[in-house]
Amino acid sequence: MTLSASIRHLLLNLPLGCALSGAVSAETALPFDVRVVTRLNEPWALTFLPDGRLLVTEKKGKLKVLTQDGKSGEVSGVPAVDYGGQGGLGDVVLHPKFSDNGWVYLSYAEAGDSGTRGAAVARAKLVLDAQGGGKLDGFDVIWRQQPKVTGYGHYGHRIAFAADGQLFISSGERQHFDPAQDMQGNLGKIVRLNDDGSLPKDNPFAAQGGVAAQVWSLGHRNPLGIAFDGAGKLWNVEMGPKGGDELNLVVRGANYGYPIVSNGDHYSGKDIPDHATRPEFQAPAVSWTPVISPGGFIIYSGKQFADWTGDGLIAGLSSKALVRVEFSGSTAKEAARYDMGERIREIEQGPDGSLWLLEDGSAGRLLQLTPRTNAAAVAPHP
Repeated sequence: MTLSASIRHLLLNLPLGCALSGAVSAETALPFDVRVVTRLNEPWALTFLPDGRLLVTEKKGKLKVLTQDGKSGEVSGVPAVDYGGQGGLGDVVLHPKFSDNGWVYLSYAEAGDSGTRGAAVARAKLVLDAQGGGKLDGFDVIWRQQPKVTGYGHYGHRIAFAADGQLFISSGERQHFDPAQDMQGNLGKIVRLNDDGSLPKDNPFAAQGGVAAQVWSLGHRNPLGIAFDGAGKLWNVEMGPKGGDELNLVVRGANYGYPIVSNGDHYSGKDIPDHATRPEFQAPAVSWTPVISPGGFIIYSGKQFADWTGDGLIAGLSSKALVRVEFSGSTAKEAARYDMGERIREIEQGPDGSLWLLEDGSAGRLLQLTPRTNAAAVAPHP
């Protein structure tokens, strides 16, 4: 086994609660130390509570409360999910005024009639208990994908709040292609709502009424990450087809062209015209071929990684990487790619500015990343 292979083996098999630091990190060229916190069953998303604990979703339908040292409790009152393929329990986000109102927002795959399914977003009040868990009260579905369709892919269903309290939800085209351009439904769109699910009167297509009044932008494929930068601009990352993963600046009322254009092609080998052939569609700020398979996405605002403030950080699935992007106004470029050795589903910024990652899969680890120290390497302890 080579030295680099030995180091990779050490990183992937680090015992829970142990840190990888110093010279070992230097050998892997990672600018951070990795602490393994715990393992979870198909974790999908996480967010931080005001007291520093984490809420973590698992795809099969569990919502967990975790301490930063990995102690776990469970939240009851979670809805039944339609688990299968890419579907299940999805995102979890706190209301911007959570400390006052206790609202937590969840996305999930919901069963429909005749074998159909679609994403839904609900909110409920989170009531924590002294045993380390809690319950959801007043559960209320505030948004659904329309129409529900067959299949188990491309739900999207990421959630983000703007600084003014408006709620944005990414909605995948559910592997049905054409709905991304159909304004009679909200598949393949990014939608904008009030925090209770009602419709803002100034949405770009409000005059059309119906589902179109929800839509902020259209022509998306499988948008799995959305985040606001410090200037209030919305960015999203989405999976392309065979090639052509995208980072987009999300512009009010813009059409991003899928499936009419893409910098990738259909899996069948059929060509899709590139963005450059149809300038009326909004082109991506960055596109990737080979793909990175983006998952979660944040724009870093902390101080621990001071050189990264304002940069985008993308969880890479097939790329098994943490991908860092630098922005300049409305443009962007990939700045670095950090090999994590496993599929990374989610990334969030902790209250202290450290980074927290979820690996994908049935034994996915929760990892904390902190800036690399210069201390001598320490052997993993049991």
